Amino acid sequence: MPSLIRFLTVTGVLAGIVLGGLYVLANYYEPEPSEVRKSVPSVSIRRD
Repeated sequence: MPSLIRFLTVTGVLAGIVLGGLYVLANYYEPEPSEVRKSVPSVSIRRD
């Protein structure tokens, strides 16, 4: 039984670290907005 408690404690701590890291990344780091330009093959623009 002590090995089960130790296993659950270790997995709980690791899950907490992972979830805490995801929370920090989601709330404190914003990506820089940038414009994406990509050419589409075989499409031409008509200019009147």
